[in-house]
This record gives sequence, structure tokens and C-alpha cells, in this order.
Amino acid sequence: MSMMDNKILVTFTVNGRQVEVLTAPNRTLLEVLREDLGLIGTKQGCDDSNCGVCTVIVDKKAVKSCCMLIGQAEGTNVTTIEGLEGENGLHPLQQAFIDHFAIQCGFCTPAMILSAKALLDENPNATEDEIREALHGNICRCTGYKKIIEAIEAARDEMNAQA
Repeated sequence: MSMMDNKILVTFTVNGRQVEVLTAPNRTLLEVLREDLGLIGTKQGCDDSNCGVCTVIVDKKAVKSCCMLIGQAEGTNVTTIEGLEGENGLHPLQQAFIDHFAIQCGFCTPAMILSAKALLDENPNATEDEIREALHGNICRCTGYKKIIEAIEAARDEMNAQA
């Protein structure tokens, strides 16, 4: 990271692609992802880390991007919802959310999926209680969480069967 005329140059990886961003140091990762990189799957909600809709994965951990200054992203590996789809189509979590009707308005869905992915990458056999704990910081005002939990459990089981 280097400083140039009250701007900083930040280099990090997003969805497998290295990016360099010259920007004001008081901007958040959320702002840069949405406004500079066009990755609008990361949603903007409360801007104070309460709703969780801005969640992305940073170095394998679920992080609320509205509270991460862009300079903190230097050298990190960031995954957004746009980075989950693979050569064979949707990620199992994305497909499970569709198959189990875990999406209503869809606003919280990218963050829910990324929070679940970070959990299952770390703990492939996560229990229902562990799934609920991992989603603790993600608010959904539509679904009541039951179908979200069912979708994550189904994806967990499918991913373990493929392993």
C-alpha cells in the first residue's frame, strides 16, 4: 500500500483476480467493491455492521465489508457472491438456496451464502446450532430462517458426499 496525494494504492485479490485501487483511505471495502469494481452482489444496508448484508469472505473468514477500511484489504483474498459460481455452474450453496426456497426478496441472500460458505469451508460437518451461530450477524426480514438453515444443511450434506 502506498500513499499518493491523499489517496492510497491498495492491491488485493477479488474472486481470483488481482486488482489495484487508488482511492481515499477513508473508504470501505464495501464502497470499493460496489462503486469501483462493479460487484453489486455485495449489498449496502445499515453501514454499522448490524444487518450483515455486506458480508464477504476475506482470507477465508466472513467479514462485514461496511466496517473494513479499504487499506485493511491490502494483500488479502476477497470472495464476493460473484466469485462463487464455478466451471460446473452454481456453487452447491447457491443451488440449495434455490432448491429449498430460501430466497424471498433476495437482499440478504449473498451474505447468507457467503457466511455459510466460510463456515462450511472451516467446518464441513457444522451442526444446525453451528450454522445458526455463523448466521448470527445476518438479518433476514422475509424468510424466518427455517428454509435458509435447511438449504445450508442440504448443501453441507451434498458437499460432504462429493468430497
